[in-house]
Amino acid sequence: MAVDTALIWFRRDLRLHDNSVLVDAARAEALLPVYCFDPREYGTADFGGPDSFRYEKTGGHRAQFRRESVTDLRDSLRAAGSDLLVAHGRPETVLPALVSTTDADAVFFQTLPTSEERTTERAVTARLREEGVAVHRLWTHTLVHLADLPTPYTDIDDTFTPFRKRVESSSTTRDPLDVPTLPPLPSATSSIERATFETLPSLSTLGVEDPPVDERRSLDFDGGESAGRDRLAAYLWDRDCLRVYKETRNGLLGADYSSKFSPWLNEGCLSPRFVNVEVDRYEAERVANDSTYWLLFELLWRDFFQFQFLKHGNRFFARGGIRNRTDIEWRTDGEAETAFGRWAAGETGVPFVDAIMRELNRTGFVSNRGRQNAASFLANNLRVDWRWGAAYFETQLVDYDPCSNYGNWAYIAGVGNDSRDRYFDVVKQAKQYDEQATYVTHWLPELAALPPETVHEPWRLSPDEQTQYGVELGVDYPRPVVDVEASYEKLR
Repeated sequence: MAVDTALIWFRRDLRLHDNSVLVDAARAEALLPVYCFDPREYGTADFGGPDSFRYEKTGGHRAQFRRESVTDLRDSLRAAGSDLLVAHGRPETVLPALVSTTDADAVFFQTLPTSEERTTERAVTARLREEGVAVHRLWTHTLVHLADLPTPYTDIDDTFTPFRKRVESSSTTRDPLDVPTLPPLPSATSSIERATFETLPSLSTLGVEDPPVDERRSLDFDGGESAGRDRLAAYLWDRDCLRVYKETRNGLLGADYSSKFSPWLNEGCLSPRFVNVEVDRYEAERVANDSTYWLLFELLWRDFFQFQFLKHGNRFFARGGIRNRTDIEWRTDGEAETAFGRWAAGETGVPFVDAIMRELNRTGFVSNRGRQNAASFLANNLRVDWRWGAAYFETQLVDYDPCSNYGNWAYIAGVGNDSRDRYFDVVKQAKQYDEQATYVTHWLPELAALPPETVHEPWRLSPDEQTQYGVELGVDYPRPVVDVEASYEKLR
């Protein structure tokens, strides 16, 4: 069916390369690209459901990254002879109004798997169909396309390894799509205020505080397709880091211990299929080994959670998770709130956990190893409702993705995609992955005078040792929020 005038609504697909929504929309005679800063994605909100609580939806790190990504998308569209209209409003209100202004007969957009995004999609679709406008929703953000799964998504295994093996043996990854030639803007666009093409809402307008800037950060996460492709090229080709990815991925400090592609993947500035093609090229031109495979393995983990949320829906957001566990006694009293506050602030008195949380708060990013340990400590040692922690990560993470974030938290809390109880011995982990306490003292300089062998368990210091090293527990650094050793007894 020929389309005279179309709108493309960009969501978490902020790129021109390998964007099937853009390719299909570009077949129209005229095309208006649109991005909406939906006010429901910012400010405080109720988590919803039983045992609800209030939390902040999008913090400064991700809001700034997203704003930079939208700016970069607009620049790229302009370089391609088009433009981007930026609105601050609900899509189900903004898009029908623009359809009326431009007399558009079709709207194209990305479909996403979780409930909030799909609720918005349904509202948009209902409004547009009332006006007789065709709606085209496309799946764009996984390595393996939804239609190419070996079974319907409703039948995929709830454990990763069987899912991975079936996908690797039975599915293929589609080739990335080229950037299409873009049609002109609709003629009626001239009646729209030019400010909507020139001005993006500020963080303060969105109700978000500016993020802190900390020179101790591992990497500058600049938003946008251009920065994402630059990071991919630097990691693979300029610094040749991929060949040792499997050996370094559990690192804690530095720019290149891991790929750090996740912020650009999650906002759609990088296509996972494009990453896959670049890895294939790297294997052909440089080396193919466990590390090159492991990066694609991690992309399949990302896919797994996308399809899991499509399968299970809101069950993932329940305290008992998809396993509907009722046997865990979660603390939700005033003491739990105090413990959560100390955890969020990086003041638990357990240095490895505190360093992780302080890095998260200051930079919006922390290693996967760090995320697992911080999550395990809150959910398993403190027995604070795991969703409080997942929601806090939602606020703080520059690379937040609802499926990966809540899926991984549920997994660690024992209510998600693994029948085994998952917990981390955070002291043992600290000694294994931060043997010289370099990471901990990087983020907790108040402990820098301690010998490395004592840093991870300062509560064992005698009063004389505290005086000797100038670290008084309860004054210079907190006493533990819980008896660490005893807190493992209920888990064993």
